[in-house]
Amino acid sequence: MITLGDMLVLSAILFALSVAGIFINRKNVLLLLMCIELLLLAANFNFVAFSRYLGQIDGQVFVFFILTVAAAESAIGLAILVVLFRERRSINVEELNKLSG
Repeated sequence: MITLGDMLVLSAILFALSVAGIFINRKNVLLLLMCIELLLLAANFNFVAFSRYLGQIDGQVFVFFILTVAAAESAIGLAILVVLFRERRSINVEELNKLSG
């Protein structure tokens, strides 16, 4: 049986991995987007864990909204990266601050 503590530990591990990935990797935009998605996944695990623990469905409804926003954010973010790569031939974060209008 999976307990509330097990779910919270998994959520904390995912959160720590995503924060570490954001701070360690500052060069690749794709990895930064993946770390942000892991951060949202950790929040979703918390919602599902407490929803199951309390016997209510509210947390699971929030998860569907968060997943919808995360999917839209991923699609828009990847589209922006494709355009940037076509223009610059690189998606290095350090080079993106040199954008001019």
